[in-house]
Amino acid sequence: MDNDRLPRDRRLGPERTAVLLVDVQLSEIVPEHEQEKPDYWRMIHERALPAQQRLLAAARERRCEVLYTVIEALTADGRDRSLDHKLSGILVPKGSPLARVIPAVAPLADEIVLPKTSSGVFNSTAIDYVLRNLGIDNLIVCGFLTDQCVDMAVRDAADKGYYVVCAEDACATHTAERHARALEAFGGYCRVQTVDEVIDTFSH
Repeated sequence: MDNDRLPRDRRLGPERTAVLLVDVQLSEIVPEHEQEKPDYWRMIHERALPAQQRLLAAARERRCEVLYTVIEALTADGRDRSLDHKLSGILVPKGSPLARVIPAVAPLADEIVLPKTSSGVFNSTAIDYVLRNLGIDNLIVCGFLTDQCVDMAVRDAADKGYYVVCAEDACATHTAERHARALEAFGGYCRVQTVDEVIDTFSH
């Protein structure tokens, strides 16, 4: 037993805290998803987006930094994408409307949006450099998909030395079972809480 183990009940000082919304973009709510992925569609619209709105309102009120990452290639044909995205057929071309953040949780004029071309935001963007420059220690992560890009953001941020919180009701994936398994799997790398619980841990 490690008697020097640090607790995970840290208060979140707004000046050292950022909210990261992962892939909350129009490509995730194309009309065909309502028929093809009804559980995912409901999870996004009935739970995740309203939770994200509450989180954003609280973070902005406290002047926390808010950042977004979206899947968007640097080229029209996506030749710069990761091999995995090429093999998986994941392509949102440069400038595509599908790369835009969902309007209900759209960024304010001076909030940062980082396009990425892999699942891991820490692998294909300069987010670590940006967060260090902003003086961020605490990172609240939410978005889509819980068991893919959110998972990678949580694990990579933890390995980079950030204190990570996952706002679980502001996340979604294709089924409730996948969502629950993901939270259990990466819960060792972060503090898993609802948005309302996260807000209660902000320092005033």
